[in-house]
Amino acid sequence: MRLADRMVTVNIFDSGTRIAAQCFLTAVPLLFVVAACAPAAVRHQLIASVTSIFGLTGAARAELEQVFQPTSGDLRQTTGVVGGLMVLLSATAVSRAMQRLCKRAWEIPRTGTRIAAWRWLAWLGLWIGVLVLQGPLRDGFGAGAWLGVPLTWVSQVGLWWWTQHLLLGGMVGWKPLLPAALITATVLTALALTARLYMPQALDRALAGYGSVGSVFVVLSWLVVLCVATAVAVSAGAVLAQEPFLAHRLGSPPPLRDRGARGS
Repeated sequence: MRLADRMVTVNIFDSGTRIAAQCFLTAVPLLFVVAACAPAAVRHQLIASVTSIFGLTGAARAELEQVFQPTSGDLRQTTGVVGGLMVLLSATAVSRAMQRLCKRAWEIPRTGTRIAAWRWLAWLGLWIGVLVLQGPLRDGFGAGAWLGVPLTWVSQVGLWWWTQHLLLGGMVGWKPLLPAALITATVLTALALTARLYMPQALDRALAGYGSVGSVFVVLSWLVVLCVATAVAVSAGAVLAQEPFLAHRLGSPPPLRDRGARGS
């Protein structure tokens, strides 16, 4: 019952689709800017990581390489310093949307979190860094999937543990945030394995039938799946941490409906 109530409070489908839309409209252009301005080694690693995440082959891989490896400096010249900063600031919309999700999951009122722009930028910086390293991480640094999958899961636990703490401004302690980090990491790692089976064929069919426009719909649809799953996992982790058998061990804040009773 508590989980169902929290899902309604968070409005998981609305929150998930909003985050997915912000990722597609603001974070993806930021990746293009990073690819245009970064050294060749970083650009190649970014391509390898995205290829590894989705298991891309054939036409889909060629399309990715064409986008992230411009044949001239036109993109860099067009973007410029001012344009790059504008794209970066626009991309903080993803951080803000994720912050709203975390606040709703933990039932923190709008005025309950100190607003600090550096948190949004720090989260984006870490997200880009993690994305660049996904290729070697998923390959277990050459050892294969038997090591890569556990390493991916561990990195996801750390990422989502730190994400909640950062975006909530420390309003919730580290221990209560661990269940949500564990659940989110497990869900997203499972979806990552699924992506390698589904995305290559889906993208190849979309490119063959509709061109680049078709691939846009496939990527956006997958982003919606990932973001809705994240919203569910974070909310479920918050509810689990507030259950009596864990709350006193983790020092979790009480659910919103119990706070008034304690304060009266």
